[in-house]
Amino acid sequence: MSALDAVRAQNAAVDALNRARERGRLASAYLFDGPSGVGKELAALALATDIVASGDPHVVERIELGAHPDVRVFRPRDEGKRNIQVEVLRSEILPLAQFAPFEATATFFIFPEADVSFPVFQPEAANALLKTLEEPRPNVHFILTSERPDSLLSTIRSRCQRVRFGRLPQAVLRDILRAEGASEGCIAPAIALSGGRADVALALASDGAVGALSELVFSIDRAICGAGPGALVELAEQLARRDDLELALLTLQSFYRDLAASSLGLPAQWLGFSDRGEALLDRASSVSASSAAARVSLIHQCVRSMQKNANKQVTLDSLLFGLRDLR
Repeated sequence: MSALDAVRAQNAAVDALNRARERGRLASAYLFDGPSGVGKELAALALATDIVASGDPHVVERIELGAHPDVRVFRPRDEGKRNIQVEVLRSEILPLAQFAPFEATATFFIFPEADVSFPVFQPEAANALLKTLEEPRPNVHFILTSERPDSLLSTIRSRCQRVRFGRLPQAVLRDILRAEGASEGCIAPAIALSGGRADVALALASDGAVGALSELVFSIDRAICGAGPGALVELAEQLARRDDLELALLTLQSFYRDLAASSLGLPAQWLGFSDRGEALLDRASSVSASSAAARVSLIHQCVRSMQKNANKQVTLDSLLFGLRDLR
């Protein structure tokens, strides 16, 4: 059994990786791109496990524990860092890529959230990685995962073979949520608002978060429609203090996406906020589909800016006033 069999609903990606593995033609560098929470990192670890462990359960266990020298995963957020520091990359990480595999026939370096580790606006670390990608050593493989590949240097993208991952279907998300013990009452709305991403669905299904966030986005929309400048600034300050700010903004984005769809006649039962169907229809009657779609885009830009370390308060001020101006 292949470890890649555990990657669900990504048949095209898994088939491509299995073909390359079976033919002995793995690329020296891969870029797995697609939304968050759809199995990119799982697939990267599974591919490495299939090659390095060759079915040996003891080796599989070491890889799962992060204790195998030929499978290394680098997540700067695990160490409280925003990006991989160029000094660490040059002195501690990339030199390892110059060695032959320690125990196995291949070595894997996996960088989840590569756009966070190597942002285009901080090119020093990215350029250091690029030099290694340009001179690959046999049997050394790099796997970068990203939901925002355009935030990587184009030269890094060009050195990687891209493998695309899509959003997860509802049935898969339902299985994941049930396996994690989510309340049945939270599962349907969490899936509907998740955008096909397991990480978002799990966050929404936890501790009644989906209901609280639903109330929040309706209150934000009411404030945008009727509040004065001072109230909007105060609302931005409140949002900036939230630990779940990104999730709240993604839920707000889903709300306006639903408004756009409702304005175009999509039945309420097909919408993420189907449990608030009457309120959604009332709101949709006063906003055009184009205006709602523009708000979706504006929120997307806001989330992207904050992921690039933009000032939260300034970015949220700009978002709320921008949403207000889109009548």
